[in-house]
Amino acid sequence: MDESNVLKNLKYLKLLSKQFPNIHEASTEIINLEAILNLPKGTEHFLSDVHGEDEAFLHIVKSGSGVIRRKIDVVFGSTITKIEKRKLATLVYYPKEVLHKRDKLSSKSEEEKINWYEVTLHRLVLVLKEVSSKYTRSKVRKALPEEFEYIIEELLHQRDNDADKNHYYNQVISSIIEIQRGNAFIIAISEVIQQLAIDHLHIIGDIYDRGPNPDIIMDKLIEYHSLDIQWGNHDIVWMGAAAGSKICILNVIRICARYGQLNLLEENYGINLLPIAKYAIDNFKVVEDQFYPKTTVDMLDDEILMTAQINKAVTLMLFKKEEKIADRHPEYEFQNRKLLSKINFDHKTIEINGINYEINAKDFNTIDVNNPTKLSNDEEQVLNKLQYSFLNNAHLQRHVAFLFKQGSIYTIYNGNLLYHGCIPLNEDGSYTIVEFDGVEYEGKQLLDQYENMIRKVYARKYVITDEGERDIFWFLWSGKNSSLFGKVSMKTFERTYIKDKTAYVEEKNAYYKYILQEDMCKRILIDFDLNPDRGRIINGHVPVKVSKGEKPVKAGGRLIVIDGGLSKVYQEVTGIAGYTFIYNSHGMLLAAHEPFTSSYDAIYNNVELISEISIVDQAPKRILVEDTDIGKKLASDIEDLKMLVSAYRFGIIRRV
Repeated sequence: MDESNVLKNLKYLKLLSKQFPNIHEASTEIINLEAILNLPKGTEHFLSDVHGEDEAFLHIVKSGSGVIRRKIDVVFGSTITKIEKRKLATLVYYPKEVLHKRDKLSSKSEEEKINWYEVTLHRLVLVLKEVSSKYTRSKVRKALPEEFEYIIEELLHQRDNDADKNHYYNQVISSIIEIQRGNAFIIAISEVIQQLAIDHLHIIGDIYDRGPNPDIIMDKLIEYHSLDIQWGNHDIVWMGAAAGSKICILNVIRICARYGQLNLLEENYGINLLPIAKYAIDNFKVVEDQFYPKTTVDMLDDEILMTAQINKAVTLMLFKKEEKIADRHPEYEFQNRKLLSKINFDHKTIEINGINYEINAKDFNTIDVNNPTKLSNDEEQVLNKLQYSFLNNAHLQRHVAFLFKQGSIYTIYNGNLLYHGCIPLNEDGSYTIVEFDGVEYEGKQLLDQYENMIRKVYARKYVITDEGERDIFWFLWSGKNSSLFGKVSMKTFERTYIKDKTAYVEEKNAYYKYILQEDMCKRILIDFDLNPDRGRIINGHVPVKVSKGEKPVKAGGRLIVIDGGLSKVYQEVTGIAGYTFIYNSHGMLLAAHEPFTSSYDAIYNNVELISEISIVDQAPKRILVEDTDIGKKLASDIEDLKMLVSAYRFGIIRRV
């Protein structure tokens, strides 16, 4: 190491010397890091468009899209039956629930119970050995629960050909059973298997809306050991609501009402909907069919009616607010959304793009026909109360703060580009230029600007006095040049008030035409400083219609679209129940999932989520940590440590 280079970095090296105060400790760390570089890369797991389907999501995450089941197959081969493998896998996924069922229903003798524990614990240890084999002892140790850390470490390093050691290990397991800690040990080791099977999780947008429990999904993600999130358009509208955007709040309530899930807001999040419920009941005695919820399972007639009334109330207020945004922000190009003002209230018709449509509405009694976008005093008061509830709801703010902490518009990870929606393009295939405050943005810079804008708003959410500052969230939800929306305009008004379905067509951004071309994918990868011949774009947002012959791997393999329909409402269209993507040390795999019935079926009937696995790319040689982003960071750390060792040897820094 050149002495001048050491002197140039002396300030940094002095700081580093506090962590590694002598040659011995610095050299030991170099050896450790170089060993890590030669380990196989960890398994990445990609999910997209979860849409509140908590049971299916949790099963996919617990099972690693079949990764754990494949490890069980590798370990046991034909030495145990398929049923035994399935039961073992279910135990790993749901250890608490399976053990509770077993304790509740079992009529086995004490000897049979002890035998089951012995066999099961041995099998679990073998599975854990397999999933932990690509990690350092240090990393495995960090994943172990404190109570069983020493015992699990001992069992993991058992040697089959050492008779004395085998007797010792068998005695350890017998002792666990004897002191009645078998259940606790099984739970602990199963959770470690789950964690080590997947090294890193990617969620490529749309955690929220449609499904019943996005809050449960968020709680799981907060606990997850390593992950990143790319925001989807359905996430951004919830983030806007948490930032105090009144129109986003109205839209969150509208979608919850549409799918019969107001309890998500009232019960799960504890948001007070009484003000909007009272306003809706007082003002909308008559409710059109389109406002009734799509799903009415377990709902009473009075609840169904009230949900429809709330839907109608928030929808009308939303259209009023949207026109105000169009006036405040001409750069958003929302002028074609100023439809409330175009209604002929006498004839109940509206002209859109030269076509005259009938309006499907029985009344507009909360609309001032002379000033349709004016909010009444009652509406203003209701909105203020709702805004207060959303801004000050600790549970929601915890979830949204986590979305900001772990999330972004796009992510670059191990040479791949991940985003939910699109890169806005013009009809000729060039990047769309969008101007904010006199500055023009396109491509990567545009996505960076969108992220900067919403982060600033959320950071200032309690002190904002100009409502227009929050409008950026609504633009990203439904704006023409939003990278999350990816369409020219959202036809919520048309779907609500016009029966003619030809008015519902939402024109996609040109991105969705050009992205099918390999050259366009390569151009985008280059613009994000990625290798166009090795990198891939991993995309969500637009469901892959497998039933119509569509494939998730596109553009010569440069594009992977993994929205396959995890949301139940999409499964009739897609023909499957979602795609997930796996990137391990051997290459890239795609899992196509059949509909998931329930966790009850998985636990009590050992029903598996059937997944068809296909190879997207097989690596010519096993991919190591040194080939990953983490590997590049470790290689840089090694160079710094070598420089520190030279500083000690040159006597530039005093050794301790």
